[in-house]
Amino acid sequence: MFLYLYGTRSFNYWKNKRVKYDNPIPFLGTNARNYMIQLSTTQISDEMYRKYPTERVVGCFYGMQPGLIIRDPELVRHILTTDFSSFYSRGLNSHQQIEPLLRNLFFADGDLWRLLRKHMTPAFTNVKLKAIFPLIELRAEQLRIRILKDSTKCLAIDARDIMARYTTDFIGSCVFGLESDSLHDENSAFRKLGATIFNISAKDAIVMYLKQMFPRTFKKFKILGRVEKEMLALVDEVLRQRNYKSKGRNDFLDLMLECKEKGLITGDSIEFMNQDGSPQKATVDLTYSLIAAQVFVFFVAGFETTSSSTSITLHELAHHPKVQKKVQEEIDKVLKKYNNKLCYEAIKEMTYLEWTFKEGMRMFPSLGYLIRQCTERYTFKDLDLTIDKGVKIIIPLQAMQNDPKYFDNPSEFRPERFDPKNIDNSNKFVYLPFGAGQRACIGERMALLQSLAGLAAVLSRFSVHPAPEAPRKPVVDPRSNLVQVVRKGLPLIFTVRK
Repeated sequence: MFLYLYGTRSFNYWKNKRVKYDNPIPFLGTNARNYMIQLSTTQISDEMYRKYPTERVVGCFYGMQPGLIIRDPELVRHILTTDFSSFYSRGLNSHQQIEPLLRNLFFADGDLWRLLRKHMTPAFTNVKLKAIFPLIELRAEQLRIRILKDSTKCLAIDARDIMARYTTDFIGSCVFGLESDSLHDENSAFRKLGATIFNISAKDAIVMYLKQMFPRTFKKFKILGRVEKEMLALVDEVLRQRNYKSKGRNDFLDLMLECKEKGLITGDSIEFMNQDGSPQKATVDLTYSLIAAQVFVFFVAGFETTSSSTSITLHELAHHPKVQKKVQEEIDKVLKKYNNKLCYEAIKEMTYLEWTFKEGMRMFPSLGYLIRQCTERYTFKDLDLTIDKGVKIIIPLQAMQNDPKYFDNPSEFRPERFDPKNIDNSNKFVYLPFGAGQRACIGERMALLQSLAGLAAVLSRFSVHPAPEAPRKPVVDPRSNLVQVVRKGLPLIFTVRK
């Protein structure tokens, strides 16, 4: 009886606030099928989104912690922008010292997040991106060479795997200043590291869920134990080669070293205020461990999310030959203008390719949902609903971006949706593959540039077709958490264009 009462102690939360919700299971809440590795968190939030079509919010429970699924774009706008100060936290890493790699820009909260973002933003200006484009171009050419080699064997190529290799090699150059060559070397250290990060074992999944349900009890259990050792060793080796000093190189590690050499990072606090209401001063010491954490998150973000988005786009183009032909005609026309050279300016002119990529991200976003945590008692005025500090907020991107209320015939692959004359600005907070507001993805422009370059390189030389064994719709691994991992890949047939 005691265990039952303990495991259900918070389950009247939404009932008392007159918010509709599914009946939770003791200790497991409404996310039980995720903990039992039956459905991903995205699939569960999608299911609940569709189950309550007339509600603006739906209650849920992550273990015993109350959560709120947002179904209304106007409420999304308040959470991500207007009332950001009440939702600046993601609440994903409550024990940062125990999981040092999670002290990164994505998982960090409060002052650590704000100061890191402030000092990392300069790495993603248009000037910087244009400067690193030769690195992208070189990797894109290697991508074409690898596909040409494999296509002569008349075998299906896993689009997700090949695009992950392309992304990994770019990250190796852009972040570490190293040649990883995972496109050609099956034993590449970078490729193995990426596989380790996303090869979630049953043990890893159990630890992750226990930490979610009982964060204090299982705080010393590490999710990233295997990865932490490899990543810290890799970063330390690169730093040692540079004598732990910036060398004027145009890569991310050098930017971090430049920041460290300037001393403590300082700025206004968003967590602590003086008695007069003014913000206190916050400081962050950019240690080598903290640098490794930032390197880790950019490796993860590039490895999985970009490779997922580009491979999904290729998958859809394989099933829509007319759209594929139109994309290729645009690529051919633009490249001819630039003497068939894949350059920064050429990519910027490939508007239909960009619409196509965005349509792929609409149908299957890499991040199936956005997550926030309420940082103070907050009232949704339109709903007359007040929630407490610590409540999880789920914005179900996969569900909203495939809702016929916002996108007519959402299962149809139609790039023209993203023609500026067809975009409905009233739905601005529905399509959010990179998030929005102050916690939007800092690397959005880099991801877009790298993805379009990879797609242009492939489609200028090859046509893609469905492999006989390929599923029509991507099959999501139920162990997926924030990032949607496709089970069994996306096999396609690549043929050389005539």
